Amino acid sequence: MVSVQPQPWPEPDPQIAAAIGAMYGGRREVPLAVRVRDRFGELFADGEFSVAFGQRGKPGWSPGRLALVTVLQKAENLTDRQAAEAVRTDLAWKYALGLDLQDPGFDHSVLSEFRSRVVAHGLEEKVLDLLLARLVEQGVVGAGGKQRTDSTHVISAVRDLSQLDLVGETVRAALEALVCAAPRWVEQVIDVPSWSRRYGDRVPGWHAPASKVKRARLAVDYGQDGFALLTAVHAPVSPVWLRDLPAVQVLRCVLVQSYTRTVSGSGREVVKRREAKVDGLPPGQRRVTSPYDIDARRSVKGDTLWNGFKIHISETCQAAEPAASGNNGDARPRRHRAVRPNLVTNVTTTDATVADNAMLDTVHQVLQRRGLLPGEHYLDSGYASAELIVGSVKRFGVVLVTPMLSDQTRQGRAKEGFATHDFRIDWQGREVVCPAGQTSTTWSPCRQGGLAKTGGRFLPYGLRSLPTTAEVHHLEA
Repeated sequence: MVSVQPQPWPEPDPQIAAAIGAMYGGRREVPLAVRVRDRFGELFADGEFSVAFGQRGKPGWSPGRLALVTVLQKAENLTDRQAAEAVRTDLAWKYALGLDLQDPGFDHSVLSEFRSRVVAHGLEEKVLDLLLARLVEQGVVGAGGKQRTDSTHVISAVRDLSQLDLVGETVRAALEALVCAAPRWVEQVIDVPSWSRRYGDRVPGWHAPASKVKRARLAVDYGQDGFALLTAVHAPVSPVWLRDLPAVQVLRCVLVQSYTRTVSGSGREVVKRREAKVDGLPPGQRRVTSPYDIDARRSVKGDTLWNGFKIHISETCQAAEPAASGNNGDARPRRHRAVRPNLVTNVTTTDATVADNAMLDTVHQVLQRRGLLPGEHYLDSGYASAELIVGSVKRFGVVLVTPMLSDQTRQGRAKEGFATHDFRIDWQGREVVCPAGQTSTTWSPCRQGGLAKTGGRFLPYGLRSLPTTAEVHHLEA
């Protein structure tokens, strides 16, 4: 157990401060680490992270200073080893951390352990919260003004597996976990030599059989092996705790999403791969894509297809304003100066399948908690809907500046038939008029996808250019 007793950061060592002053006293740009220490002093107090550490045990390195090391590490794109070496040898980093010349620093593994503790205790936003709070105190950033939010894809740090490879590798990973946890039990329930030939090495996609028939047979073999392994784990004579191994739980999920099991008339169990049109598949947000990162999901946005996550980044976007010229008769071009620097105000990570508009309220709630709600929020069409535009003003006082999403109906995308924009909507009269001038006979409020919407229906009409029964696509209220 690592313990932490919160202590204030030491002041910069006089020798190091003198060296820094001598090296950067002229026109040379002062390193970021020095500027951060001079501007903010003790930026991340140890007490803010104490919940992630015990009060007894071996004393650990200051978590507040480890947080600053992590920030500087990312700013300079360093590995853990390089960051630990910078703590030992870089005068600018020693200055920022309040270390003396003889301080040996720490082993690079401390950084990984620190990050794990931060995530395990829900402190992943603590560093950004503390930095923004200090910037608010100094008047660098505040509520109101303009901000923008956009999302981008994050590729997971795992191999992208085909459906065949996913099942095979999941069976292999579960078998490996069982061998490590209960080797004698494994010897009793499986034929070790034959399983070792199939699952001794990682399942590589490029060695899959070229024949479609052979690949289908291999997929069924993987499924049968997986179910046999789960049956053995859940047998009454097997240790109950084997069922709780993470790799076994992942195997169960992957088998359920990939196969069906039925019993034939002769009493024989039949394992068959799931077919989307026949058996159905789990929705994308629930479909495991790797046995080693069960949160990664496949998604597509425009022309980009990826397996991983999505990140939403918000930042201020204050426009530059012209500086006053020296005299009114000066004909030289007017220079511009930035009112405030553009700063990141929020970062939110989701799985790759979450739609952008589903995250807008969450982003506003976090910005409200930080006291940084913008007056105008600039977004692309993926974040916008009629309900969100109206609701953002009512709930948060935030005006959304965004184009509306283009018509995503089948007719709208194909530019064939009648799309939503071809109909005229009379909200007061509670009716819809079609392009041929016919009026809807129904006005049906409903909820679709958690949103309030309205549908209208037309009776059969005699023109060949119109369908006999036409229903207006649901319109957002």
